[in-house]
Amino acid sequence: MAIRITCINKDGGNHNNPYEAITHLGWVEESTNKIGKNTRLQIYNWIKDEGGYAYVKDKFGNTAKLITGESPSGTKYVKTEADNTKTDNLLQLMECIG
Repeated sequence: MAIRITCINKDGGNHNNPYEAITHLGWVEESTNKIGKNTRLQIYNWIKDEGGYAYVKDKFGNTAKLITGESPSGTKYVKTEADNTKTDNLLQLMECIG
């Protein structure tokens, strides 16, 4: 199963601040139109432990794969793989409602 991340929630809601942690990620499984919202740690574990595949798509149709990371203090997070864009694909997503 592959999911496209469609929105995010951050502590404080400041999407442009990369140092505030994403708390939740909204997604859609495009092949079935199933939608959901999970915590950052749930998505991290799904990718890391279960081989899940998640990505972000920009307005031009370009995709960037989500990968896992861990901060020096042990915080587990997800980020997009480096691509040819200068903006952060994940932080540019809209706020999840609900």
